[in-house]
Amino acid sequence: MVSYQLIKEAGDEGTLDSPGKNCVLPIDGGSGGDVESALQKMNQSSPRMISGSNNGDNAVSRNSSARLVSLDVFRGLTVALMILVDNAGGIFPAINHSPWNGLTLADFVMPFFLFMVGVSLGLVYKNMSCRAAATKKAIRRALKLLILGVFLQGGYFHGVNNLTYGVDMEQIRWMGILQRIAVAYLVAAMCEIWLRNNEKVCSGLSLLKKYQWHWALPLMLTAIYLLLLYGLYVPDWKYQIPYGASSNAKIFMVRCGVRGDTGPACNAAGMIDRMILGVQHLYRKPIYARTEQCSINSPDYGPLPPYAPSWCQGPFDPEGLLSTVMAIVTCLIGFQYGHIIVHFKDHKRRLFLWLVPSSGFIVLGMLFDIFGMHINKALYSVSYTCVTTGVAGILLATIYLAVDVYGCRRFTMVLEWMGKNALLIYILVACNILPLIAQGFYWRHPDNNILTLIGIRKQAH
Repeated sequence: MVSYQLIKEAGDEGTLDSPGKNCVLPIDGGSGGDVESALQKMNQSSPRMISGSNNGDNAVSRNSSARLVSLDVFRGLTVALMILVDNAGGIFPAINHSPWNGLTLADFVMPFFLFMVGVSLGLVYKNMSCRAAATKKAIRRALKLLILGVFLQGGYFHGVNNLTYGVDMEQIRWMGILQRIAVAYLVAAMCEIWLRNNEKVCSGLSLLKKYQWHWALPLMLTAIYLLLLYGLYVPDWKYQIPYGASSNAKIFMVRCGVRGDTGPACNAAGMIDRMILGVQHLYRKPIYARTEQCSINSPDYGPLPPYAPSWCQGPFDPEGLLSTVMAIVTCLIGFQYGHIIVHFKDHKRRLFLWLVPSSGFIVLGMLFDIFGMHINKALYSVSYTCVTTGVAGILLATIYLAVDVYGCRRFTMVLEWMGKNALLIYILVACNILPLIAQGFYWRHPDNNILTLIGIRKQAH
């Protein structure tokens, strides 16, 4: 049976083999098996910790290489959150993505996915005998995610109100959720494969020393992001509606001529995407169309108000190139949390090393926001990265304590299953493939289908 897993596919490598070479990724304490077979043993039991005794610690030592159920539960919870905000966000705009600055429930989904990619990578490459084979497999997996993302989110499918399909290659959308995950996964995997040393880890300080280049890279990426976001000059730009060649197209001119602007119209992130990808290849339902300047129903989509700015209908990709730089940083920080699992077997030690930096990230992010570097999901701002990563770390620690330490799995079995099959669920539900399949079966007229019966087509935009 094929296992479809969004973050697990990007994180759990299993064996690393290549023709003519015996490149196997072993695990500590194993008996020659690969990662997948050994990790599956964790599904049979979960260690418990009894306060004041060593029973829990010994259990962790015996199962140090076993699968942590909390990782699947975390992924499943993120998938459930994604489904909730996708389907209820139109009804309750307060939980939908923030129109620009600010943080809502929906804004946690993407960083949670990226964070878990990083955590998984921290576990996968802990013992590696063949870097070349690992590199080849990581590139192949990233390409699969990238191609799948373009197919699902590039415009090939026309939505639940349309039985047609196909996309004009001159207007295909190149970036998207899976594409961003693919890029972040590949960069993080290369970092984990090639930028490591043989330092022994016995404390938090030695952990930092062993993975010093793993911390240097996100700092460098953050510096590049800030330099480009606040240093690039953004000239005037234009777009047309309808998109593509049309004699009736209306041209909209957006006046900028600024530097360091982080508003919807004149930020450097949008300019980079327009210059490199092309304005015709960007997302055409920009999140800022829900701002008060652009919608009379703000924070929901709605008709344009009188004297709306010219940029309100301009394309903008929330998974653009510059914002993906900080998405990579989230992934890189995530596998530091995975390293803690690898090098520390004591429950209390793991929780301490997770909670302290997580709290620090949240405080740092809030300070950035207070001093003008606002929390912004569309730009994937530094403050947004810090806050969401900190919340992800605290949530991971909470789930780990409940599921892997105390063994409370009765109420998390559904989430665990969702976490193991995240990619399949994402394709069928979040990408509307299941509704598209369902509406293809109708009675006499395309409008007479099950989606119309239950009201989905009427609510779809």
